[in-house]
Amino acid sequence: MSTTSLRRDHELIEKVIKAMQSTIELLNDGKQIPESILLPVIDFSKNFTDVCHHTKEEKSLFPALEKAGLPSKMGPIAMMLIDHERSREIGNSMENSAKEYLSSGDSEKLISDMQLYVDHITEHLWKENNKLFMMAEARLQYVSEKVDKELSGIEESQLNELGKSRQHYEELAENLTRDVSNHGN
Repeated sequence: MSTTSLRRDHELIEKVIKAMQSTIELLNDGKQIPESILLPVIDFSKNFTDVCHHTKEEKSLFPALEKAGLPSKMGPIAMMLIDHERSREIGNSMENSAKEYLSSGDSEKLISDMQLYVDHITEHLWKENNKLFMMAEARLQYVSEKVDKELSGIEESQLNELGKSRQHYEELAENLTRDVSNHGN
């Protein structure tokens, strides 16, 4: 199925989003969040979600859908591209507010940026899981093996450029979940 790899990414992203939501709650309760939690959140958001996952969609899934007759200048593909750009903007803002928080202790902007990111990504994943991926599975059934290979190749290439691996990000997600949970106690 041409969306299997992307759905696996979504599961990993959702795990980090849950840890981010818990982090927001801790910040709202006045808890100090260490760099060891914030920096992996930023790394994951900017590098795995954007550089790896969004690139897989933009360089493989979307072009395959366009070849299958779905326009890229309007409709679902155009909306997803707008969402991806918005994710980048929020991610950059979140990175800046995390740096500011780590130097000043003022969490207001960080909480706002993280909540915006959580809400945006949650909505974006829902649209992909429940709309775009269904269209993709219907339209790409005859080329799903080709798309699967492209997605795997893009993931490997993007992560290699970052000097990271999927396993690194899977462990990062697990560690974040544990560390945020421990930090709340």
